[in-house]
Amino acid sequence: MFSNKYIFIYASVMVVVVALLLATTATVLKPAQDNNVKIEKMQQILKSANILVEPKATIAAYEKYIIRELAVNNKGVIVAEYANKKQEKGDIRPFDINLKVELKKFENKEDAVLPVFVFKGDKGDTLFIFSLYGKGLWGPIWGNISLKSDKNTVAGVTFGHKGETPGLGAEISELPFQNQFKGKQIFDENGILTSVAVVKGGIKNSTTIKPIHGVDAVSGGTITSNGTNDMLKNCFHVYESFLKTK
Repeated sequence: MFSNKYIFIYASVMVVVVALLLATTATVLKPAQDNNVKIEKMQQILKSANILVEPKATIAAYEKYIIRELAVNNKGVIVAEYANKKQEKGDIRPFDINLKVELKKFENKEDAVLPVFVFKGDKGDTLFIFSLYGKGLWGPIWGNISLKSDKNTVAGVTFGHKGETPGLGAEISELPFQNQFKGKQIFDENGILTSVAVVKGGIKNSTTIKPIHGVDAVSGGTITSNGTNDMLKNCFHVYESFLKTK
């Protein structure tokens, strides 16, 4: 029969060994995990420009279509640029910007730096892709929205979420909801930023929002729809100075 001292020492050694194994495993796997996160982010940026690619082809497709990454401040000034696989201006790679942190800075009236991705299509069409971040029912929601060269007309969107309700709020990540945004406009005829409203009850039934500026909300997902609406409006507001530059 083992003594209490033996059992204590054995248990302590096993705890240390297991902790070391877990730490080693995490260290070994981290580069692969970071790469997966990078590839998924690239896929979502491309998807907002209606380019769908498999994971293995993602980096090559991203480098083909995303010709410039810009970091713009809340005055619309480009403070950093990454192109041709190298840093062309500044010391921030726009792809690496933490949008959640930067939006919080803007909220606190501090200087913020925001990512913009410039897409060039096979037919020479130019799109500007803007990252989005907001709050849903159970956690954060996020996305990307591409605008045509007029910086007004939506070419495509992607939305994601951490834990919205399946069949309800989670529908923001499905094509039927996202496809509604194509062709919508974020500025009205007077050049005033209106965003694209997510309308409860349907855009056809709205008496205040024109169809060109709105989409139907997710049925049964009121809080998530409101969160998506606020995310779009708030993020466009932060990007407004850049959107108005020629």
